[in-house]
Amino acid sequence: MFTNGCLIFEDDSFLDSTVAKMNALRKSGQFCDVRLQVCGHELMAHKAVLACCSPYLFEIFNSDSEPQGGVSLVIFDDLNPDAMEILLNYAYTAQLKADKDLVSDVYSAAKKLKLDRVKQICGDHMLSKMDCQSAISYRNFASSMADCRLLSKIDSYIHDHLQEISEQDDFLKLPRLKLDVMLEENLNLPSNGKLYSKVISWVQRSLWKNGDPLEKLMEEVQTLYYSADHKLHDGSLFEGQAETCNSEDDHIHFVQLPGLVLQKKLPRERDEIISGASGSPSPTSKSLFNKHEWKYIASEKTTNNSYLCLAVLRGVLCVISLHGRSSPQSSPSATPCVLKSLSFEAQPEELQERLLKPMHYARSGLGTAELDCMLIAAGGYNREECLRTVECYNPKKDCWTFISPMRTPRARFQMTVLMGQLFVMGGSNGHSDELSCGEMYDPKADEWSQVPELRINRCNAGVCSLQNKLFVVGGSDPCGQKGLKNCDSFDPVSKSWTSCAPLNIRRHQAAVCELAGSVYVIGGAESWNCLNSVERYNPENNTWTLVAAMNVARRGAGVAVYEGKLFVVGGFDGSRALRCVEVYDPAKNEWRMLGSMTSARSNAGVAVLNGVLCAVGGFNGNEFLNTMEVFDPDTNEWSPFIEALAKS
Repeated sequence: MFTNGCLIFEDDSFLDSTVAKMNALRKSGQFCDVRLQVCGHELMAHKAVLACCSPYLFEIFNSDSEPQGGVSLVIFDDLNPDAMEILLNYAYTAQLKADKDLVSDVYSAAKKLKLDRVKQICGDHMLSKMDCQSAISYRNFASSMADCRLLSKIDSYIHDHLQEISEQDDFLKLPRLKLDVMLEENLNLPSNGKLYSKVISWVQRSLWKNGDPLEKLMEEVQTLYYSADHKLHDGSLFEGQAETCNSEDDHIHFVQLPGLVLQKKLPRERDEIISGASGSPSPTSKSLFNKHEWKYIASEKTTNNSYLCLAVLRGVLCVISLHGRSSPQSSPSATPCVLKSLSFEAQPEELQERLLKPMHYARSGLGTAELDCMLIAAGGYNREECLRTVECYNPKKDCWTFISPMRTPRARFQMTVLMGQLFVMGGSNGHSDELSCGEMYDPKADEWSQVPELRINRCNAGVCSLQNKLFVVGGSDPCGQKGLKNCDSFDPVSKSWTSCAPLNIRRHQAAVCELAGSVYVIGGAESWNCLNSVERYNPENNTWTLVAAMNVARRGAGVAVYEGKLFVVGGFDGSRALRCVEVYDPAKNEWRMLGSMTSARSNAGVAVLNGVLCAVGGFNGNEFLNTMEVFDPDTNEWSPFIEALAKS
């Protein structure tokens, strides 16, 4: 064809022929420049093809230094080699072919490689094959993959088919929490599912208050009392002033109070809470679940006063058996107390609105700051990689959205706001120990740009702003073995660095913050020995002075200025991640302990958002976190609920 003198020819068969030949070259190992080692199996491929298909591999190849022999090596110890071969075929041919037994493994590999389209196709295929017998196992898988879309669809299916699902073996093997709810004659139970919301809140309070494992609540039937102020209380709270009498059934005790009779079922040896040889409430590995997920799924009325509820309690899929029993008259003078009917329909949407929305990514060693009434969470690391992504939390909508990613993946850094812009410096990219580069974020342009590099590479340094300058304090030495005394300031106008007076004590992973015209550097570690000492920098005379020490030595703590005081949150004491929080009063030069967080968090992000102190992300000693909680100064308590944020 000729158009305006130009030759135009479209070969419809060329593309199909080319990709087929490239796939044949891959299988024969010709011109391949990357080796994928998957659980001992070696697969050859071409970087350019995989980089176009997988954002995960693109970042690895993009940061890869000169590979030995010109061939890069990428190792996967947790993927199925057959599933990886299927994805390689997909990358070269755009055709996905997987046996039904491999679909979940292909999904897992696609999640690792960030092939979102393949993930969705695999998830939709599993949904199409799901029935009442497989629903629980499918939900376990979706939870392990943290796939909110898949979980939502599976939970909707469970909600519509709970009666049939409750008869399956997988359901019968789930951990079971048994509850008796007692109610005085003049009270009404909440309707529209709010009772289950209160039950879940009661479980949370019980676990956090006593520090007991969930399994302990399942050792016997729990008696709850619904009070006039519409709260659920432990029935045991009233037993100190109660009299007991035995019924003909030797495993029922009736607890009589003025105007109220409570009953508590005591466990028999034949009444196993969980079926299974071990008696452990873990038919599936609890590591499959997000341990901080609390969620109502579905409920079913089984008899006149008995209800069955499927819920996620601290990340464990559980069955809640809720019973309402009429309390018999124990003496001629006693007024019998009849339970109100538990007739209500639970609405799942009412029970999922309480917890603050989690970040899209679990992050530890992240940078956090408040900018334009939003909470910004940048970078950090999880079990898989250092991150470039940046998330923004809107407290009015209770949602996280992504803004422009940083130019460089980085973790173990701090972030601050200077002249209306975000600044990050140094850190680690997961491949080299330390970075010297820094970046600045312009919220109007939604862009990150480079700033002049630090004079030395450093990781785990503290960052804050003071008098329109950026201060970078301490950090790890180039070998990462000990802390630094270095303190440098950056002038964003002249774009130049200036050395300040050194610290008195070497520190890395210290918390750094500005308060009342001074810079504070708090805790950290000299080598790996945690410190409780605190230093204050006076910019007027360029000196560091030791002030009162913290009560708890810690590194990797978060810090923020709240109500004119320094709040230091979590961290690591050398043996475990910490929940404890303490506050420094500069007027009194003293530290005091505050209420602890609901979760231990080291290397978490801490910031004040619209006048509310928030902690987000971090590492609890077992897993990387994407959750957030807020502090209520009136009650001296931390809460993961949206109401606590709205209250302030």
